[in-house]
Amino acid sequence: MKKRNFGFAMSMVLAAGTILGACGGGEEADNNGGGNDGGESDKFTVGMVTDVGGVDDKSFNQSAWEGLQAFGKENNLEKGTDGFDYIQSKSDADYKTNLNTAVRNGFDLTYGIGYKLKPAIEEVAKQRKNSQFAIVDDVVEGLDNVTSITFKENEGSFLVGVVAGLQTKTDKVGFIGGVESELIDKFAGGFEAGVKAVNPDADVVIEYAGAFDKADKGQQMASAMYSSGADIIYHAAGGTGNGVFSEAKSLKQKDPSKEIWVIGVDRDQAEEGKVTAGGKEMNVTLTSMVKRVDLAVQDVATKAQNGEFPGGEVIEYGLEANGVSIAPTQDNLTEESKAAVKEWTDKIKNGEVEVPTKPSGK
Repeated sequence: MKKRNFGFAMSMVLAAGTILGACGGGEEADNNGGGNDGGESDKFTVGMVTDVGGVDDKSFNQSAWEGLQAFGKENNLEKGTDGFDYIQSKSDADYKTNLNTAVRNGFDLTYGIGYKLKPAIEEVAKQRKNSQFAIVDDVVEGLDNVTSITFKENEGSFLVGVVAGLQTKTDKVGFIGGVESELIDKFAGGFEAGVKAVNPDADVVIEYAGAFDKADKGQQMASAMYSSGADIIYHAAGGTGNGVFSEAKSLKQKDPSKEIWVIGVDRDQAEEGKVTAGGKEMNVTLTSMVKRVDLAVQDVATKAQNGEFPGGEVIEYGLEANGVSIAPTQDNLTEESKAAVKEWTDKIKNGEVEVPTKPSGK
């Protein structure tokens, strides 16, 4: 399968600066939709099917939706089947049904958000050969009507690992992943390597929640990690990661002097870390590993609209393409951390450092 690393194209999208703020959710699409009323339209329409995390997970799905909104704004489209829309999946069993609904609704391009949609996209794309699909975070092979969008999450995770390694006071940090998989191992492996690169003596505890939509599970796991001495937890767990923020904020409210931190994922999650403790406004978000799902979604939609749909290709976005990075909000970073992030970014881009794609021991 043809594979491309996007640099110039992504940079052009970045330069455009068409980025929307957090959407905060939306109305769930009608799973019984019947298309664009059978009419013809010269508008290029785009839909997306979320995974179970939902469109307002404050992470991966929300970032994809923001990219779709940006595409809609750029092209004067309205939310709905005549423009851009999403269909929300409540369980894994919804994926195939929702993808078929998107096709019936007449979308010119349909995104499946997350690797868990791969089997459903493979099946539906084989049946709907005249429809265009894109999957985010996995690779579908052998189908010319499917584009595969991937990221070098390990590179971005390495950078936030550098921050954690430099700013931990206990020399113990944690990682909470969603479902254990090759994808989430990329986050864990990069993070562990970044921590160890600057703090070889630090202990990195890696655990998986087994779900992306269980905030209560995330909070329980975070509670155990913080209680065992970890002062920084990096999550790559979608909605489950919201529980990590809940626990950190709760601990901060109980003891405002306690240095307790969360590293967010996919989006700049500084907003999720805001808390009032001891009568003061504080923030438990140390930083975030930003994965530009929004720009990738907007980028591929634009190509498809222009008749350049990269069907059958794998498009990979890494540090070189600004597809992954450390969050722009850096209020809680030390100057040492900022300098180190720049130094290690250059090393990765120059090929001096090869970041692992799984944790040590795997």
